[in-house]
Amino acid sequence: MPVVEDERPIVDAVRAILVAIGEDPAREGLADTPGRVERQWAELTSGYSADPAISLGTTFEVDYDEMVVVRDIAFYSLCEHHLLPFHGRVQVGYLPRGRVVGLSKIPRLVEAFAHRLQVQERMTQQIAETLMTHLDPKGVAVVVEAAHLCTMMRGVRQQEAVMITSAMLGTFRSDARTRSEFLTLISSSRSTASLP
Repeated sequence: MPVVEDERPIVDAVRAILVAIGEDPAREGLADTPGRVERQWAELTSGYSADPAISLGTTFEVDYDEMVVVRDIAFYSLCEHHLLPFHGRVQVGYLPRGRVVGLSKIPRLVEAFAHRLQVQERMTQQIAETLMTHLDPKGVAVVVEAAHLCTMMRGVRQQEAVMITSAMLGTFRSDARTRSEFLTLISSSRSTASLP
């Protein structure tokens, strides 16, 4: 059902939350907050309107069959359980089968999945499966390392806890040497880059 032009459900919801916590949504500091939150949510959930496959764009035929690794792709996402941010870095590797994708396309793919309500495990798998499907490489590896504000700000309040997830497909799953090479290549990034 289409939203009537003068209906702004996010604005109304934010006002209701402000009232529920004992605030006055009309006071000077909060008067524009519902509209700002509405615009923020449009940006943070823009991945729902993005086709991740299109994010990969044009591929190129190349006589190259060694590992391609894109390290330290920064991302921000929202945990679907508490609607709080989690953020970190993604490491991606693939073994091409005669076709490669432009460098900027893999970060765009990450962003398309990160800008949705997510769980880190699913996002990791989605990135790997999309690359596997649309590039048809010999294998894909994805490692995601992130800090979750839902465990830092509330609940157990663990400030240093970091979650690491991985998805290994094709050769990266079946060949221990390939997997080891990828993990060695991305391990040096941990000494040169910290979480955003």
